[in-house]
Amino acid sequence: MKFRSRLRGLSSVIFCVIICLFHCGCDEQAYTPKPKAYPRIELPEKAYQRIEDTGCPFSFEYPQYGKIAKDYQFPGEESENPCWMNIDLPYFKGRIYLSYKEVDETDAKNNFARLVEDSYKMTTKHVVKADYIDDKPIVTANGVHGLLYDVGGNAASPTQFFLTDTSKHFLRGALYFDHTPNRDSLDLVIDFLRPDIVHFLESFSWLEQ
Repeated sequence: MKFRSRLRGLSSVIFCVIICLFHCGCDEQAYTPKPKAYPRIELPEKAYQRIEDTGCPFSFEYPQYGKIAKDYQFPGEESENPCWMNIDLPYFKGRIYLSYKEVDETDAKNNFARLVEDSYKMTTKHVVKADYIDDKPIVTANGVHGLLYDVGGNAASPTQFFLTDTSKHFLRGALYFDHTPNRDSLDLVIDFLRPDIVHFLESFSWLEQ
């Protein structure tokens, strides 16, 4: 009898403990995971400067936080054209690659139609990871024509373009970043840089050689 009495007493204690734990658990709010956040980026002031006297048949304005750098095909090895250059954007760990070619209708690789086709192919190679590719015609007061491509999604290059006078000159540009593409984290930067690219296009002019 004493054993059963003790057992009933122990059972009552265990039951009370379970009830207390249940009420404590109900009072606590369920844990909700916080959404993934990205570091805050302090954006620089907008200001531009013009590049001149490069020995190349063009001129343009670019952001003051950018740096003009000679393009190298491989470290220490110059590119195939001395007018290939980059606009480095160290603040954003990005770079705008600029490649220039002379239009030559007698050359199968450098005639106007081929240069436009190659530019299109280089843009659409990102279509695998792109959500969309929008192209917008470029016609400026300086007599410059071309196309501006906006590439959506996690493509390696979110903005590309080409500029030409259709008879002598052809320049292609592409924005890249020095890290794995992630549109969610780069959206703010891309939105900030796009007006700078548009300013580059509107200020661009061909120079007589």
